[in-house]
Amino acid sequence: MNSKRKPLHVDLNGALNAKTDQEIYVSFIALLTPRITEKRSEEIDPQIRPLIEKDSKSLQKLLPEIPLWIKNPDYDRIDWLNKFIGYMWPYLDKAICKMAKKIVEPIIAEQIPKYKIDSVDFETLTLGCLPPTFQGMKVYSTEEKELIMELGLKWAANPNILVAVKAFGLRATVQVLDLQVFASPRITLKPLVPSFPCFANIHVSLMEKPHVDFGVKLLGADAMSIPGAYRFVQELIKDQVANMYLWPKRLEVQIMDPSKAMKKPVGILDVKVVRALKLKKKDLLGASDPYVKINLTEEKLPSKKTTVKHKNLNPEWNEQFTFVVKDPESQVLELTVYDWEQVGLHEKMGLNIIPLKELTPEEPKTMTLDLLKNLNPDDVQNEKLRGQLVIEVNYKSLKDSELPTNLADSNSVQKAPEGTPEGGGLLVIIVHEAQDLEGKNHTNPSARLLFRGEERKTKAVKRNRDPRWEEEFQFMLDEPPTNDRIHVEVVSTSKRMALLQPKETLGYVDIYLSDVVNNKRINERYHLINSKNGRIQIEMQWRTAS
Repeated sequence: MNSKRKPLHVDLNGALNAKTDQEIYVSFIALLTPRITEKRSEEIDPQIRPLIEKDSKSLQKLLPEIPLWIKNPDYDRIDWLNKFIGYMWPYLDKAICKMAKKIVEPIIAEQIPKYKIDSVDFETLTLGCLPPTFQGMKVYSTEEKELIMELGLKWAANPNILVAVKAFGLRATVQVLDLQVFASPRITLKPLVPSFPCFANIHVSLMEKPHVDFGVKLLGADAMSIPGAYRFVQELIKDQVANMYLWPKRLEVQIMDPSKAMKKPVGILDVKVVRALKLKKKDLLGASDPYVKINLTEEKLPSKKTTVKHKNLNPEWNEQFTFVVKDPESQVLELTVYDWEQVGLHEKMGLNIIPLKELTPEEPKTMTLDLLKNLNPDDVQNEKLRGQLVIEVNYKSLKDSELPTNLADSNSVQKAPEGTPEGGGLLVIIVHEAQDLEGKNHTNPSARLLFRGEERKTKAVKRNRDPRWEEEFQFMLDEPPTNDRIHVEVVSTSKRMALLQPKETLGYVDIYLSDVVNNKRINERYHLINSKNGRIQIEMQWRTAS
């Protein structure tokens, strides 16, 4: 056939005007195939920059959902906790709703008569199937008996909370849906106790105003669609929650009675160290410088000490001490006489003990104790005469009405003893422990305190980079030490290297006492100067008579 073919058109009009099947097919293929065109000169390539060149604010705008553990290195990743909550959520949902009803219903019952409302009932209460997620957790280290955690909480929930309100013979329903909560709670577990779950109270505070978003249906209609209602409700909730729980305000939930978790005091033991008799000579010049160290077993409190009687083999103290007794059947009063040394270790002169179960309550008793080498009854060295110690003891049992009620208050400070100068007080320094000490030649650390020209020392702990002393020192002052400071130095001594390196400084710190006077008590861990990583924990108290 010599018939002339029509040219193929690639536009829609050509496809519609084509007469043969081939023309129609080619026209539609041309329509469906993307056209290749040359790049326009006005088009500009997007600028590509590495993320490392962006500052933190720009990155947060680009990626607003970055978890806290990425934005802040102080926060730890806690995916394990989110998985745990995810598995437990069906049970946690029921438990939380049950506890919420238990807390809220008495409050509602108390408030509704003021507004002439007949009843308010929860018809449906569930938090939905979506658990909250925690973006990170920061843990604070303190020297108190507490654990402090800060969490980043995000929760997009699908709750169904239906409340029915009856008043004046009418019934209305309020439904809460689609809840969103962004908050930064601080959770404090205190005090820590030696009974499961190992803490007595939970304190919850908010570090900033929370973001709360939810939908409300009133009589089946969306109440949040009313002009101005959404913003008003948002701000009202933020302000009300902030007024109740924004730091330093807090919600306190008691888990257990701390007085039951810890052994409750059942009595008071008064001990009077009267005198010592016929002590042995320990110094080169034919005398001794004795003092008595008193300790009650099963107590973590520092030992109590008498004053030092220089160059005296028959010293008289007549000093009174008081101990809180928690278990008289097992606790023992330990008395040890030492010879004070200006340089080196204090030498033990003898010791003895008094089991409290041998004391009759409310019956003062004067006892003369033979000083022993040790507590082994079969040791022949105990037959050697070392002197005697005369003491007066009186155990008083406490009635329930006399028991202390502030056992959980670790920040309480005792009053100064009688005879304290008016306007003055008692400065108490407790040297607890040190960590990461390191000597060049030896590490036998002891702590040396220098205050107003007076020097005090702890015992030396041999070959230990993390010594624990728990020793208390007292300074009676005529006026508050507002402008004073105390010099604390950790030193190491060695008898083996007495000629080459007898003494070595492991670090020191100067502590100003104005904060102690203002706060009454400070318990801090200080970094030691001239030490690579060394730290020392010192508690200071300013006790006054008032």
